Amino acid sequence: MDQKLLLNEIAATKDHFYRSTRVLKEEHSGHAPAPGMYSVAAQVTHVALTINWFIDGATTSKGFDMNFAEHDRQAKAVTSLAAARKQLDAAFERLRKFVESNTDAYLDEALTDPLFNGMRRYRIVPSIVEHTSHHRGALTVYSRTLGLVPIMPYMEPQPA
Repeated sequence: MDQKLLLNEIAATKDHFYRSTRVLKEEHSGHAPAPGMYSVAAQVTHVALTINWFIDGATTSKGFDMNFAEHDRQAKAVTSLAAARKQLDAAFERLRKFVESNTDAYLDEALTDPLFNGMRRYRIVPSIVEHTSHHRGALTVYSRTLGLVPIMPYMEPQPA
């Protein structure tokens, strides 16, 4: 387990998410490609909530909260992309602090929660990276349904 590597993964994941969703603006907050789907704001909020879900589940004796209906309600309650991005910034910062402030030994401990029993605590970071990437991709499709062209996530556009 390498804290520096984990911190780099967190920073890259945040950068990739924000870069590829940068074309989405506040006026797109309520857009959803089809009825019943998360809006843009709800998608971003869901990512933030899930980062916190992983941290809470890996650090509390209660384990992972399986009340997904409440999680869904919380995500859908946010109707502003700006507010959702603030939640996401705070979640990424909390994740960074979680990794930075804990020892390698703590991060390497096995979880005992029934959902992730035996998984090393630090493995929440790759799980968050994967989950965030999934929703980053979904939001690029949302962008396309609005006629927008998302930016490639891995680097800033180069001048022509």
